[in-house]
Amino acid sequence: MDKTEALPSAPEIPYRTIEEFLKFIERRAFHMARMGTGNTDAAMDIVQDAMYKLVEKYAAKKAQEWKPLFYRILSSKLTDYYRRKAVRDKVFIYFKAQPDQDGDSFFDPTDNAVGRHSETPHEMLIRGQRIEKLNTAVQELPNRQRQAFMLRCWEGLSTADTAAAMTISEGSVKTHYSRAMHTLRDRLEDYRHD
Repeated sequence: MDKTEALPSAPEIPYRTIEEFLKFIERRAFHMARMGTGNTDAAMDIVQDAMYKLVEKYAAKKAQEWKPLFYRILSSKLTDYYRRKAVRDKVFIYFKAQPDQDGDSFFDPTDNAVGRHSETPHEMLIRGQRIEKLNTAVQELPNRQRQAFMLRCWEGLSTADTAAAMTISEGSVKTHYSRAMHTLRDRLEDYRHD
């Protein structure tokens, strides 16, 4: 018996170039990201970022290595998305804590969980108005407060990373961030009860 017949051969991969790999993987990656995020636009952005990172960092690797590398990058991008979303959810919690129609109990965040029910047009309008109000309030913050808020809340940077990005001390970051949060809470407090 020939030794080459006894050994199983490596599975044939359906791509040879990085471009072929990206075409091969994009649909499955998109479906995975969309299921993970529940948002088509966010999923597209995440997949594009993962593809860009693969090409930028690992295009010179062997074709057999691209798939595991890509999924590691995609997983990392999804984890980053969840972290940013968790921070945003903490910032927007005051929008969720509203009395129901009877006025004696508060909104249950699980009511808007995937699969429960979708928003009514009225709820979508109210949410849009609240987001617009928040955007306006953030834009009206002094520059350093706005920058600290965006880097800490939106980007999820640590205090040290924010200080490095802003080239200020960590104490200054904490001060700017705290002032921004107090200002936003004050400005948006009246809007909670509309």
